[in-house]
Amino acid sequence: MKNDITFKELKNSGYTDKTINQEIQANLISKIKSKEPVFEGLWGYEDSVVPQLKKAILAGHHINLLGLRGQAKTRIARSMINLLDEYMPIVKGSEINDSPFQPISKYARDLIADLGDETPIFWVHRSERFFEKLATPDVNVADLIGDIDPIKAATLKLPYSDERVLHYGMIPRANRSIFVLNELPDLQARIQVSLFNILQEGDIQIRGFQLRMPLDIQFVFTANPEDYTNRGSIVTPLKDRIGSQIFTHYPKTITLARQITEQEALISEEDKSAIQISGLAKDLLEEVAFAARDSEYVDAKSGVSARLTISAMENLVAAAKLRLIETDAVKTTVRLLDFMSIIPSITGKIELVYEGEQEGADYVAKILIDKAVMTQFESVFPRISKLEKESIKTPYTDLIKWFNKNQLELNYTDTDEEFFTKLENVTPLTTLIEENASELSKEDKNFCKELVLWALTISKKLDKSENQATYTFDSADVRQLFRN
Repeated sequence: MKNDITFKELKNSGYTDKTINQEIQANLISKIKSKEPVFEGLWGYEDSVVPQLKKAILAGHHINLLGLRGQAKTRIARSMINLLDEYMPIVKGSEINDSPFQPISKYARDLIADLGDETPIFWVHRSERFFEKLATPDVNVADLIGDIDPIKAATLKLPYSDERVLHYGMIPRANRSIFVLNELPDLQARIQVSLFNILQEGDIQIRGFQLRMPLDIQFVFTANPEDYTNRGSIVTPLKDRIGSQIFTHYPKTITLARQITEQEALISEEDKSAIQISGLAKDLLEEVAFAARDSEYVDAKSGVSARLTISAMENLVAAAKLRLIETDAVKTTVRLLDFMSIIPSITGKIELVYEGEQEGADYVAKILIDKAVMTQFESVFPRISKLEKESIKTPYTDLIKWFNKNQLELNYTDTDEEFFTKLENVTPLTTLIEENASELSKEDKNFCKELVLWALTISKKLDKSENQATYTFDSADVRQLFRN
């Protein structure tokens, strides 16, 4: 923390007073020239959102980030704090971060008039120059702009006509700072109107006080397109005053989606060392989210948040950790069977259309997992033909015949040695993996064995039954005869 100084010492130090736009622009230019990352952790936005953000900042615009939920809008807004100077000087005691060079409040103007160069200067760290407000229907003008404070008037024995009785709202207090207003359409239209002059002319009015206060604020708004029809809208004059509207999007590849999940999922180092997750298991997790975004049962307008896979990854690790506790093992590997534990993460993160509601959230979640399984399976193995003659041999014929005489029982609580030994004993399965996925790592090959069994059951070539923590695979024909 920097020590307090006087106004004279500040001027002698060579400090140059800047607007917040000039400050952010200078730091952005410095980072670009020195090849430093400007917005870290925004995977997949390097060629789309980030260039637009840079241009908006260089243009000195207020910004509206428009996108579906879980597209890092708030993260982008919060990352802008890194473009501020580490410390900013203000008139000590100012409620609205008055610059000693250009004071705008009566308190700061009077203090400088009285003390001149001896005016005390306080340093504000950039972490204290970020203000964030969630726009909810109960937000009022007094919260954002301010109101008359009768207690202050009584305490100071001042009439209500005196500017000193004002209580400043969040926006004036964010002077020379970044102010983020999340979910802007949720803000009532009459409250949005109160932002017009602040954005354009810089003056505010509180209970009849016509104040010429040129507030210096970098506004960042966030909005979800779904809210425009469901809960409200951004009034046209306000949209007209926001310089740049930038659209965000979901990751376009599995690789980018994995990077986001691995960055955001809260997994301890201890769990990372004890629980192994194969690359294919991580990819399958992301495929579930991609399947949800394309599903006829899921409301596309609502979107499927990146938080789905983040939460699902944490649930996967929790399932494996529970197995470690129950079996008193030291290490374990995430299995396809463990993916049943991500269902709560799916059902809580998707909005269903009418058909989805009819089927039920749990059923839809299982459909999404099955669809993801088939997508990943077909990226590694030959497609399973739905109809083929018995005389025609397919890559899966020997494996299906093995199950005509045998049964495979996989238990959630099996240790890794027990679990993978059972899979190893299915000889045609091991042969199939070597013929089609020999280049994969040992961990991915083990995961592929489950993937093949799961795909064959989805394609109705094998039958799978569940009983508590046990999954039994056997011949679909035998099961059908038994049912008949």
